[in-house]
Amino acid sequence: MRPFGVFGGMFDPIHFGHLRTAHELHELLDLEAVAFVPAGDPPHRAAPLADAATRLAMLRAAVGDDPRFLVDDRELRRGGPSYTVLTLEELRAERGDQPIVLIMGMDAYAGIDLWHRAGDLLALAHIVVALRPHASLPAGGLAGRLLRERRAAGAAQLATLPAGLVHVSDNTQLDLSSSAVRAVVAAGRDPRYLMPEAARRIILGTGSYARPGETKE
Repeated sequence: MRPFGVFGGMFDPIHFGHLRTAHELHELLDLEAVAFVPAGDPPHRAAPLADAATRLAMLRAAVGDDPRFLVDDRELRRGGPSYTVLTLEELRAERGDQPIVLIMGMDAYAGIDLWHRAGDLLALAHIVVALRPHASLPAGGLAGRLLRERRAAGAAQLATLPAGLVHVSDNTQLDLSSSAVRAVVAAGRDPRYLMPEAARRIILGTGSYARPGETKE
């Protein structure tokens, strides 16, 4: 059974770094699909700048023409803190023994000790860590221990078990972040070519990330 990918995050906003990662992991891991799961109320970081409806609209606009990608808004609908473990529990109940792959960046993985019920994540899914520029693999804490004890022998091994392994993916490393995109918009510059055109138009049309009192086209 082909693994099912789960890509959570704020997507504040979605950009080509997210999409390129999802594209490459879909190919490299032979995933059935990749579900983008926008967080509603992140417990360990600042609240998103764009509201949930705008972030969801940008995400749907960005992936709408790619049949490999889907948008799962369950964390926005659920209410309360956006705990990934709850989403994985729901998906596991829905998908039975299908392998589930939780995709995260190196920065998120390095801080996995702080995640709610972090010890339960690998009982529900595999973790795939997408390398980011200038990042190194953590050696300490839960992140380092899981790399030593649960690291997959290769990408193909993820399809042989429903959950339980950590795989580090050597995908293309685009030095692009949502905060960098927001900074471009806040400076009054155009985020063209940093994200899909459909998402860019929503940013410009709503004034998201502009300085207070500043409007866009």
